Order: sequence, then structure tokens, then C-alpha cells
Amino acid sequence: MQVAIPLFPRLTALDAIGPYEVLQRVPSIDVTFVGAQRGEVRTENGFLGLTADAAFDELPRPDVIVVPGGVGTRAFAHGGDVVDWVRAAHPTTRFTTSVCTGSLVLGAAGLLDGLAATTHWGATELLARTGATPVETRVVEHLEHRIITAAGVSAGIDMAIRLVELLVDDVAAQAAQVFIEYDPQPPFDAGHPRKVSAEVMERVAEYWTSRS
Repeated sequence: MQVAIPLFPRLTALDAIGPYEVLQRVPSIDVTFVGAQRGEVRTENGFLGLTADAAFDELPRPDVIVVPGGVGTRAFAHGGDVVDWVRAAHPTTRFTTSVCTGSLVLGAAGLLDGLAATTHWGATELLARTGATPVETRVVEHLEHRIITAAGVSAGIDMAIRLVELLVDDVAAQAAQVFIEYDPQPPFDAGHPRKVSAEVMERVAEYWTSRS
């Protein structure tokens, strides 16, 4: 079973690596990072490089697509190579999925028209412009359309575990989860703006500006 994770400049690393860590644990699943061309792609702050091992035209019909997010997705609001590849590949996938603002790519490809979808909390207005209905849900499934969207960054791990259940079975999903010891116990209950103080959000804005 072939899973393709597209890479593009200024993606968020964990959006891609989180699902990868889950999916690659299952022997029947082969994960390939793809890009406009083979070679290194730098993540959003430029500190980390990931390698595309295949070009889009080398992998036109993957079984599953997992589109990561990041600042770089804004470049695809009106199309682009990633959008074209997702649009062309979707008719034959078992599932086409996104993490964080990867949903903007699915939306730009016309896959979310009239559908509820999720994304990073800071991109709901952008998602709405694609024709989707943004919702504050960790993972949103439209199994009849073979589309799943996950919220910001770490939600991609949750979605990938669910994908393993759908693609294999619940035992495989639990095995993958325990393999990576995914047992979150964060020191703060601060996973969404509605849970934190104004002071915290001011710091978020400061960090956001420095990284954008």
C-alpha cells in the first residue's frame, strides 16, 4: 500500500513526520516523500531539510495522500504543482488527507467544496475561502468522499492512527500507537486559544511574527 506525503518549501515538519512515524510502522504500508522534483526541501524556518525521494510524475496514483501544512501552503491558494498533483491523483486514492493547513491545498484542488473540514486555528478564514466549512474538530472524516482532514500539527498523529485502522484494522492501529508510545500527557492544557490567557496569545503573536 503506497502512501505519498508531498513536500514543498516552508512546510511544517511535524505535519509530515508525525503521520510518517505512525504509518511506516505497519509492514504493509510503504511511505514515500514526493515533491516537484527529487531532492531536499527546507521546512518553514529553514532549519530542517527533508528529502523528496520521488517526483510527482513518478508517483501519479498513490493509495493514500497525506498533505502537510505550513506557511508554504499559502503559495498554493490559486493552484500550483502540489494542487495539480492532488487533484489528478485523488480519483484513484483510497484516502486523500491533510494535516493543519494542508487542507488549504485540498480546498484549492476543489476537494472540499461544501464539506466540513478542519485546519490550524489560525487558518480557518483561509479555509473558508476554498469552499469548505471550517469546524473546530480534531479530525474530520468524509469516508464517502475518501477525504479526512486533521487540525493543527500534532493532530496529524491522531489522524494517522485512524488511517491505519481504516486501512488495516484496529489492532494494527493500536500496535502503531504503542510502538511510538503515543500517550500524550502534556504539562499544560494549552492546546487551543480558547484554553489560554491573553498573555499567552500575545506571546504566540510575537513568535508567529518572528517566523512568518
